[in-house]
Amino acid sequence: MGKSSKDKRDAYYRLAKEQGWRARSAFKLIQLDEHFDLFKDVTRVVDLCAAPGSWSQVLSRVLITGEGFGRRRWEEKQRRHRSIIFPHEPSTTSEDASQEGDCEDLDTLSAPATELLQPRENVRIVAIDLQPISALPGITTLVGDITHPSTPPRILAALNPETSPPSAPTSSSPSQHQTHLVDLILSDGAPDVTGLHDLDIYIQSSLLSSALSLALQILKPGGTFVAKIFRGKDIDLIFAQMRCFFDEVHCAKPRSSRASSLEAFVVCRGFTGVPEGVNLKAGLGSEGFMKSSPRATLSSRRLDAEEKSSEFVDGQRRTLRPDGITILEFEEDEVDDKRWIAPFVACGDLSAWDSDATYHLPKDRVSLDPVQPPTAPPYKRALEMRRQMGGAYGKTGKGANTS
Repeated sequence: MGKSSKDKRDAYYRLAKEQGWRARSAFKLIQLDEHFDLFKDVTRVVDLCAAPGSWSQVLSRVLITGEGFGRRRWEEKQRRHRSIIFPHEPSTTSEDASQEGDCEDLDTLSAPATELLQPRENVRIVAIDLQPISALPGITTLVGDITHPSTPPRILAALNPETSPPSAPTSSSPSQHQTHLVDLILSDGAPDVTGLHDLDIYIQSSLLSSALSLALQILKPGGTFVAKIFRGKDIDLIFAQMRCFFDEVHCAKPRSSRASSLEAFVVCRGFTGVPEGVNLKAGLGSEGFMKSSPRATLSSRRLDAEEKSSEFVDGQRRTLRPDGITILEFEEDEVDDKRWIAPFVACGDLSAWDSDATYHLPKDRVSLDPVQPPTAPPYKRALEMRRQMGGAYGKTGKGANTS
């Protein structure tokens, strides 16, 4: 987290420091969990591109220490409100409470829940990044490249240290190492943006492709995959690729993510396995992958047989899917089943802080240091060399000539 004037006036930046988070991105995972209930029945989690460790910190505090954040905190708040309004009514279940609304104040995100929030047993969490990550309770940290073939076996070995290092499962043997497979895979990785949107989107899509390829090797059937994505003009092609492996694909935008940014998160639930003929080593954008994805597969998943039988009225047809999304089709449109637009979901309380706005600081404001400074930043050596040379262009800095 930086120390620029805009950062100081960013409410989420200040809240992250005050509540002890390593970065403001922790609120993004909390709000995603609040909407999608990502941590339900989860005991095996992998955090890709984890540095500096804010998402791993959320996992540690929710799954290891049993604190209430996101969905768990929201459900507890709903139960407490109902007990006050209806004191004689029996306690409601989480399913009943989920229909009541989805408001939560930012100032209560870190408040400990008092009921039904307990640490989980037999939880294993692995965080991996090219940069070293400072230790967190219950988190196994690895330094490695997610694009390297040796990374999946290393992750599986870290999840189950009492067994011998297994080989990564393949599409030909999906039942291998069933006990080692992962429930939830998270990826908050992004490249250093250049300002050229087309280039940034391409690099991010390549990083997302690498994270998805790794996830397909270690994710268990029915598992969940969440990754950062930059929304571009051809993003529906990536959504269509993910639709081949998951029952549900959503494009989610947390409230703590700046609306001026291209950043969003793709939430894929219900892993169905790798179809036959898909070569993960060839890459998801290869011609072989596109040929191995039948055009009828996407259309059959998109609409049921009864929904397809409806006729066009005035040149258009409206179809309501089971998840509440309305699909509008035109009679003259050419259907391309390789393209699929994922439903867009906005996460977080709309009455909370605006991540794009800057707020006035109180007069007695004291600037807090980062919760966890970078362990080994890649720019450290560059700064040292620049300081030795006298700063920028030899005119400023510690060793500059001021005469």
